[in-house]
Amino acid sequence: MAKGGFRGMPGGMNQAAMIKQAQKMQQEMLRMQEEMETKTYSASSGGGMVTATVNGKHELQSLSINPEAVDPDDVDMLQDMIIAAVNEAMRTADAESASQMSRLTGGLNLGGLF
Repeated sequence: MAKGGFRGMPGGMNQAAMIKQAQKMQQEMLRMQEEMETKTYSASSGGGMVTATVNGKHELQSLSINPEAVDPDDVDMLQDMIIAAVNEAMRTADAESASQMSRLTGGLNLGGLF
């Protein structure tokens, strides 16, 4: 390795600059992750009969069930609507989180680097 940096790096970026850039990106990712955890995501199923709201930590925050959806003879349908609404809210949270991280990293897959 050449003294003071890596050969072939664009603009002659040295190790210190790379480390500083990586630390800045890590701080931005942590800030973004904290922000995402406080957001809420809602989804409905059964034509709006069931609405689930989760936060970015994948915690169920609220569940709204329209009384018309409660049929004692068809509890299975209500259970399916609840599961569908919660799962869709979770997928929405995951998709937004992935989109935000992709924008920050420029589409690079950094795996568990940060």
